[in-house]
Amino acid sequence: MKSDPALRLWVVLARAYNALAAATNRHIESHDLTPAEFAVLEALYHKGPLLLGEIQKKVLVSSGGMTWIVDRLVKRGLVERTPCPGDRRARYAGLTSAGREFIAAIFPEHAEVVRRACRGLSAAEQREARELLKRLGLEAATDG
Repeated sequence: MKSDPALRLWVVLARAYNALAAATNRHIESHDLTPAEFAVLEALYHKGPLLLGEIQKKVLVSSGGMTWIVDRLVKRGLVERTPCPGDRRARYAGLTSAGREFIAAIFPEHAEVVRRACRGLSAAEQREARELLKRLGLEAATDG
């Protein structure tokens, strides 16, 4: 009996993700960061100060996890919290000058690690894969 194409796709996607994540995580961990900490720094680097809830949605962690991650980054002097003028309960997180320097120094290296990890596909194939996976993800989200 032929195997189910959807099940085979799932296995290939999972294996590809694991291989790409392993390559990028080695780089992230070499800077004494977890992947979630790096994701927070990267979001703040590219978007500027964000409400904690906005960061949480971007990096897909629980609210408790977000508090813990930001606490760790604050202790390292990379992130600072500031109050939200319109909502006393809300807090912004933003990079400190040390945090900005740190992520600015390591992000280009990280981008190169990602490029090398994706070199098995041409630029055109990467664009095509991105569009196909985006469509797949959007459709899968409607079944939830």
